[in-house]
Amino acid sequence: MTRVRVTIPYLMEKKVKHEQISMMTCYDYPMALLQEKAGIDIILCGDSLGMTVYGYQGTLPVTMDMMVVHSAAVKRGAANSFVIGDMPFLSYQVSPQEAVRNAGRLMKESNVDCIKLEGGAVAVEAVKYIVNAGIPVMGHLGLTPQSTSALGGFKAQGRSAEAAYRIIEDAAALEAAGVCSILLEAIPPEVAKIITAESKVPIIGIGAGIHCDGQLLIVHDMLGFFDRFVPKFVKKYADMNGVILAALNQYKEEVEKGLFPAKEHCYGMPDEELSKLKNMLHILTV
Repeated sequence: MTRVRVTIPYLMEKKVKHEQISMMTCYDYPMALLQEKAGIDIILCGDSLGMTVYGYQGTLPVTMDMMVVHSAAVKRGAANSFVIGDMPFLSYQVSPQEAVRNAGRLMKESNVDCIKLEGGAVAVEAVKYIVNAGIPVMGHLGLTPQSTSALGGFKAQGRSAEAAYRIIEDAAALEAAGVCSILLEAIPPEVAKIITAESKVPIIGIGAGIHCDGQLLIVHDMLGFFDRFVPKFVKKYADMNGVILAALNQYKEEVEKGLFPAKEHCYGMPDEELSKLKNMLHILTV
């Protein structure tokens, strides 16, 4: 049966019906195919690829060129999921006009369904310009990785009454600016519950508790691919590092012992052709 294509109205309907929305990161075509088959609602090609794919210490080195290439690959593999492309650092902070230009490029060249950017009140002007250009926007509040230097590292946010109030205000400001959804990262569940109840757009949580309209995990975290550090909110559903390492070790051992390739891995040559070749070689060596 053909899968229904996920759209903004589809996601809004799930919020109204209190049906949970599944969201996951993805950075390449093979993983996108699997997530499409699994029926993941939203796929985020996040700038987290800076750490999970490229090995950087954070997301700041990620460029527009990188996001365009990876987002396009993801969308090719997941035609029916709602694919979001992340706006990297300094692609939208310089000016609203620059924000629209980069958001438009990401949409046009990657064929994604939406873009995501970080920030609350400071990002409202950029959000308005982008939305007015006809480009859907997902907001991102709480722990915003592009601002970790200002935040003092990868730390939970909104744990004081004043900080929580600012996040709640920022969520309202983003919604008023026209975002189609908001991602809340590493904030107390009580704060996320208030935002989810008051918002008319889907609220997705990553480390924000059970009360959101949906949940996001980094695919490399939940599959056990990335173990440089594991946030508290991550649940590991598999240990792919262990599986892959075991396979690599077995391959190396079989190569060194002459066990691979075996006969079944080779292309056979008919006896008559082999005999003909030997005769040809004999003529050549005479």
